[in-house]
Amino acid sequence: MAALTDRLAGRISTSRLPVATDTERRSRLARRVRLLVAATITYNVVEAVVAIAAGAGASSTALIGFGLDSVIEVSSAAVVAWQFSASDHAVREAREKVALRIIATSFFALAAYVTVESLRALIGGDQAAHSTVGLVLAALSLAVMPGLSYAQRRAGRQLGSASAVADSKQTLLCTYLSGVLLVGLAVNSLFGWWWADPLAALVIAAVAVKEGWEAWQGDACCAVPVAQLPDGRVAAPDACGCGPGCDCCGRESSAERIVSSDRDPGNRTTGRGIPAGRTRLSRGGPGRAASPGRSAPTPSCAAGSPPG
Repeated sequence: MAALTDRLAGRISTSRLPVATDTERRSRLARRVRLLVAATITYNVVEAVVAIAAGAGASSTALIGFGLDSVIEVSSAAVVAWQFSASDHAVREAREKVALRIIATSFFALAAYVTVESLRALIGGDQAAHSTVGLVLAALSLAVMPGLSYAQRRAGRQLGSASAVADSKQTLLCTYLSGVLLVGLAVNSLFGWWWADPLAALVIAAVAVKEGWEAWQGDACCAVPVAQLPDGRVAAPDACGCGPGCDCCGRESSAERIVSSDRDPGNRTTGRGIPAGRTRLSRGGPGRAASPGRSAPTPSCAAGSPPG
C-alpha cells in the first residue's frame, strides 16, 4: 500500500535500486544513458542559443549566464557520451575517472562564472529589461530538466556509473538555475527588485561548488557491479559500495553491505544477526572482514573501480 501511495504521489525513489550485473541489462542501460545524454545535449544547445540571444537583446546578465551554463552542461554531457560510446565495459570503466574530473571542472567553472556575474550585478546595480522569451525559456527548462535528470540518475545508479550520476546532478542544477532565472525575471518585471536574481544565483553557485567537489572525489555514486567481486563471493542484490557521503544506496554507508561466501551456503546466523559465512565490507575491500564488536569502516572505492 505504501509503495502504491508513493507511485500515485510521484515519489518513486531510486535510492534502493539494485546494481545491474548481467551483461545484456548493463548494455541496455548504457544505451539508455547515451540516448538521455543525446537528448540533454540537443536541448541545451537550443537553450544556449536562445538564452544568449535573448540576454543580449535585453541586456540581461542572468539570461546570458543561463545560456553559458547550458554550454557548460553540453560539455559535461558530451564527456559522458564519450565515456559510454565505448562498447566494451572495461573501457567505459577506465574512462570513468577522467569523465568525473571534467564534470567537476565544469561545475567549478559554472560556480565561478555565476559568482562573478552575480557580484558584478549586485555592485553595479545592473537592471535587465523585461524579456518574454527569457520567461518562457526558464519555465520550459523548469518543466523539462527534472525528468531528464531523474531518468539519467536512475540509469546511472543501476549501472554503478559515478559520471552518469554526476552529470544528472548538473542537469538538476540547471533546474535550480531555471527556477532562479524565472523568479528573478518575474520579480524584476513586476516589482523592479533587480537584486533578487543575482542574490539567489550566489546560492546556486555554492551548490555547484559542493557538487563539483563530490564529483572530483568520485563520491557521486561509486557503485561496484557484483561481477567485479572476487570469485566465490556475491554481493547482496542491492549492494552498491557507496563511499562516504554517498546517497545512491539509500543507506548510511556501504559498511552494512553483506557479502556471502559459497563456502557456507546455509542460513545460520551469528550472534550479531549476520548469516554465518558472511562478512561486512571494510576499507580494505570485500576480502577483509570487520573487527569483532565494531562496525566496519566505509569502503574507499574509487569511482568506476572495484575496492581493494
